[in-house]
Amino acid sequence: MVFVLLLSRAHNPAGTALTYSAFLGKVEAGQVRTVDIDDKGSVNGKLKDGRAFTTRIPTALGNTGLAQQLRAKNVDVTASSSEGGSWVGLLAAVLLPLLLLGALFLWTGRQAARTLTGGLSGIGRSRAKIIEAERPTTRFDDVAGYEGVKQEISEIVDFLRHPERYAVVGAQGPRGVLMVGPPGTGKTLIARAVAGEAAVPFLSVTGSAFVEMFVGVGASRVRDLFDEARKRAPSIIFIDEIDAVGSRRGGIRLGGNDEREQTLNQLLAEMDGFDQSSGIVVLAATNRPEALDPALLRPGRFDRHVTVPLPNQAERAAILAVHARGKKPGPDVDWDVVARATPGFSGADLANLLNEAAIHAVRAGNTVISAQDLDDARDRVLLGRRESSNALLPEERQAVAVHESGHALVAALCEHADPVAKVTILPSGPVLGATEQLPEAERHLYTEGYLNDLLAVRLGGRAAELVIFGEGSTGAADDLAGATQIAGRMVRDFGLSPALGPIGYATTGTPHRFGDEAPGEALHRPYSEQTQRLIDEEIARLVRDAEQRATTLLRDHRAALERLAALLTTRETVDGAVVHDVLRRQPAASPDHHESGPEADRS
Repeated sequence: MVFVLLLSRAHNPAGTALTYSAFLGKVEAGQVRTVDIDDKGSVNGKLKDGRAFTTRIPTALGNTGLAQQLRAKNVDVTASSSEGGSWVGLLAAVLLPLLLLGALFLWTGRQAARTLTGGLSGIGRSRAKIIEAERPTTRFDDVAGYEGVKQEISEIVDFLRHPERYAVVGAQGPRGVLMVGPPGTGKTLIARAVAGEAAVPFLSVTGSAFVEMFVGVGASRVRDLFDEARKRAPSIIFIDEIDAVGSRRGGIRLGGNDEREQTLNQLLAEMDGFDQSSGIVVLAATNRPEALDPALLRPGRFDRHVTVPLPNQAERAAILAVHARGKKPGPDVDWDVVARATPGFSGADLANLLNEAAIHAVRAGNTVISAQDLDDARDRVLLGRRESSNALLPEERQAVAVHESGHALVAALCEHADPVAKVTILPSGPVLGATEQLPEAERHLYTEGYLNDLLAVRLGGRAAELVIFGEGSTGAADDLAGATQIAGRMVRDFGLSPALGPIGYATTGTPHRFGDEAPGEALHRPYSEQTQRLIDEEIARLVRDAEQRATTLLRDHRAALERLAALLTTRETVDGAVVHDVLRRQPAASPDHHESGPEADRS
């Protein structure tokens, strides 16, 4: 309609409409310059002043001598036919909308066909990210530590690059490598380094990308993934979080996940195919190896199992140096000291530590990251944010100072305990104070003496409250829970109870630290109620003996306890050197000091 309107305007130029009598009058007055007359009597013209006009000649009057009048007044006369304009308007009004509708239907049909063929058939296509030409910039040099892991992976890459070297000896390349380790230890980072180092195509996919709501999609995607890898052989397939698709299969049960099992069966079939010289290596990563199906772990599928543990102290220092690239550490920063202060940190934890330190430095108005920024960032990561608004009452502040002084002094007095690094009574997160101990070296075995000292240090805060105030408080709740957990593992797992004997009821899995227990352990006890009663008695005895030992130590060094508590109340934070200095300056204890009970101490 808009096009027809514009066309009509183009064929009927706008102008002033004149009656035929007015038109004749202007002709007689000599005001008309040009006229255009069609076969229907329609007149379009222009006056000598430039204005346009339109009029119609009454054809019923016949020949009235208009031509002689126009010739006499020297008017430029032209003639036109109305048939051409009408046909153009008809074609424009009819054919153009039809053409537009036809183009619209054609485009819609192609989109529907693309959706039908590419969409539905694309559901079964694997969603692997294929890395061939543009490889990641990560290399093995960017992965600090883990030399054994890098050697295992490097052999895989070398086999794919130079298979003839291994064929001479008759060695066959591994079919799969499974990387197992806690979260954040760098399994995916190592895979990116493999993609950067390898001169072969690298297909990366996550385990969750196989399973969809449609039946058979997972198996189809596994087939397509291996087909793509065979087209590019030799190649590497990396499956991150493989436990999402390779979880343990159950027996005959109602409501089982048949789709997940079909996907796993297809993966097993692809990895154990008849073609042993396909040149495809599957690299997988998981932090839950106990959840994987045993068929995946047998030789011929995942031939090598590589453990990626938490980094040791030297590896943590190297990881910190790698993550410090692009940041500005100050001259007082020593990565070895920071690594010693972060036992049990993974690579991801260390990266987060440096980022928190950089944020703290910016908040403080500094342009470089200082050692204090790293120390504050570590406290924030371990303890939480400083609660400046959480003001303690004077008596609570004194109680927290006594409590933390007890932890610090017992740790300094015990032979096997880790050295004290810092004692603070500043509230952070849910805790009101903290005593930080840093091990001198990485421990892999823990002796009975170390565990007994660990129990005494845990109960040092409660013992200090009993010595100074004569009664305990709720501040020792976390310490008691931790001590009970440690004592429970000493009795059940490590056979360190004379009453129970050298019997170990190991928990499921391998905890990384003391105090970590498998969830639901209490629901599956491989012993009787009588044994449980004996275990409870032994746990109570160990905790009670540790409290008695801590109380005796603090009574013998009560002067040092009071002095350290006073320093903490004044300074709020002291380091380990202050604790040892307080112990060295302690005067000799009086003979009757050991006989003073809690009531006398409180008075």
